[in-house]
Amino acid sequence: MSRSAQVPVLEAGTAVWSSARWREQAVAWMDERLAAAGAARVGEVEQPRVRAWSTLLTAPTTIGRVWLKASREATAFEASLYRILARVSPESVLAPLATDEARGWVLLPDGGPTLALAALDPAAALETILPHYARLQLAAAPHVGELIAAGVEDMRPEAMPPRFGEAVEMARAFVSVRGRPGDAEALERVVALREPFRGWCERLAASPVPHSIDHNDLHERNILVEPAGETLRPRFFDWGDAVVAHPFASMLVTLDSLRQRLRRDDHRVARVRDAYLEVFSDVAPHAELVATLALACRVAKVARALTFARAVAGLGDDGNPALIRGPFEALRSLVDG
Repeated sequence: MSRSAQVPVLEAGTAVWSSARWREQAVAWMDERLAAAGAARVGEVEQPRVRAWSTLLTAPTTIGRVWLKASREATAFEASLYRILARVSPESVLAPLATDEARGWVLLPDGGPTLALAALDPAAALETILPHYARLQLAAAPHVGELIAAGVEDMRPEAMPPRFGEAVEMARAFVSVRGRPGDAEALERVVALREPFRGWCERLAASPVPHSIDHNDLHERNILVEPAGETLRPRFFDWGDAVVAHPFASMLVTLDSLRQRLRRDDHRVARVRDAYLEVFSDVAPHAELVATLALACRVAKVARALTFARAVAGLGDDGNPALIRGPFEALRSLVDG
């Protein structure tokens, strides 16, 4: 069912989510869904986060701590996405206790610590974790149509040339109001890449690797690493930035985040990349996969700029300046190669 055919998402945003009325409705829904699952709350509900794009409620229950995430309409698809991924790759995500897809609400069990909080070497852990993520992508690939129908944005290579224009217009609006010296010139260097970008998209569209889900913000804080004996049981969460794209686009954030922790030329970054690509080794030779990943990450910068802009759209003039500038910086990085 398409987003337009669904019941409209109820009011959302920081003012709504901070209101007593909204909290009462959300807590009542949480309690009802817990009861339907044979569980009950055993403590007070806390609201540890209210952001422009989503809020979280959490509470202790008879089945452990649970988390209710509510999203704005633009990312309300996350509730549907959890349901789909829990069906096609149940070992890779937290199975929702309940979803309200019209309101963009999802109730999740606790999944243990994130990789960012675990006492693990991040590069070594990602070598183990990313093949799990690659297998999730292969499992989701036959369901691309269902993902798009659920509201996940289409950022496949064929769709990206027009999206380039959208990103440029977004950046122009930002520069006209908040631009710094040099921003206008930087934007014109991006604009000059319009035709090369179209060519990159055409090359990427010819890749034999099937399109799939792209988490679009896959870093250490969005990976749960609950121990499972002597191994890790990685599960991937916080899918509000997700898009449908070439799967290798996911590595834009993942590898850049790792490079920030290590030296940029650290050989461990390549090892992590290769561990991910190994899952696709029956699709194309390794050298071709490496080149395709680099191309996918470059094209993904435009998608990243647009999803970043979607996330910060609710921030006012007093919002975090770095976040507000983020979409422009994501697009500007296209000239960096």
